[in-house]
Amino acid sequence: MAPGQGILSLAIKDKHSLYAAYMSYVKNGGLFIPTQKPYKLGDEVFMLLTLMEERERIPVAGRVIWVTPPRAQGNRTPGIGVQFNAQDKGATRNKIEGLLGGALQSDRLTNTM
Repeated sequence: MAPGQGILSLAIKDKHSLYAAYMSYVKNGGLFIPTQKPYKLGDEVFMLLTLMEERERIPVAGRVIWVTPPRAQGNRTPGIGVQFNAQDKGATRNKIEGLLGGALQSDRLTNTM
């Protein structure tokens, strides 16, 4: 982990925000995390996720697979796309997909694609 990057803490409050951040097309699943901090592709990150009404925070390790820099074209939110680590064994992906249910088949725009 790069010095000073620390732990990313992310609280997703509702289904719409979770849908917009979730990357179902990434192996092991992943999330878009809004941040102004500078990251590079391949950086290892550790996240503590709070999903909707859940009380417990989910610890997840991952790797940066894309970066949207500040002032990106199209007024896109700056942040990073993080692929969940294979050691998670799909637990976080399953949890998110369970919360999203049928919304995964939606055509709505997301923060990722």
